[in-house]
Amino acid sequence: MKVKFLGHACFQFDDGKYKVLVDPFLTGNPAAPLSAEEVEADYIFVTHGHGDHIGDAIAIAKRTGAVICTTVDLAEAAMQETGLEIVAGNIGGTISFPFGTAKFFQALHGSGAAGTVSCGFIFGIGGRKIYHAGDTGLTLDMQLLQDVELDAALLPIGDFYTMGPKDAVRAAQMIQPKVVIPMHYSTFDHIRQDPEQFVRALEEKELKGIVLKPGEAVEI
Repeated sequence: MKVKFLGHACFQFDDGKYKVLVDPFLTGNPAAPLSAEEVEADYIFVTHGHGDHIGDAIAIAKRTGAVICTTVDLAEAAMQETGLEIVAGNIGGTISFPFGTAKFFQALHGSGAAGTVSCGFIFGIGGRKIYHAGDTGLTLDMQLLQDVELDAALLPIGDFYTMGPKDAVRAAQMIQPKVVIPMHYSTFDHIRQDPEQFVRALEEKELKGIVLKPGEAVEI
């Protein structure tokens, strides 16, 4: 199962049959390795309504025919008039898709649209379990994820708007995934971080981290 980093918090999961895209902020993203017109998707997941996460979701879905999945409130606030196929759930819910499953997990963050909530997703895809944390601060709720036995956790480390590296290490200690991939850093000056230093900090806690440059992929 291939996990490809497309910059900031955008990832594409490819199980060989389905392509799942998360938080496709490409247009206006200085770290994006591809344009929105070059990315393929069968499903698009949006963690919240800030522009650096909802990004090009609607445009890509219109071009590819992808199904968008997000929270009920964000779907109603930002996607009702698009004519797209929307699957809307909420925190704690699990939805089945042809590729597998996606469970909405709480995120401690603003939402970008009045009356809506932010979330992360726990994906079951390609025989793997992957947690995309979305934008979040450190929360004790992450202890619940240890029982999931995650193959990978995609965690923000940028600080300022989300967890910084120290809190992300604490999150990884609670989650205990097989591998941590940092995200949401260095796209802009005020969230600049050293991901290699973060990985070294993980190793000191006997955890594994992998740094993906925008455009790079790893097999999980």
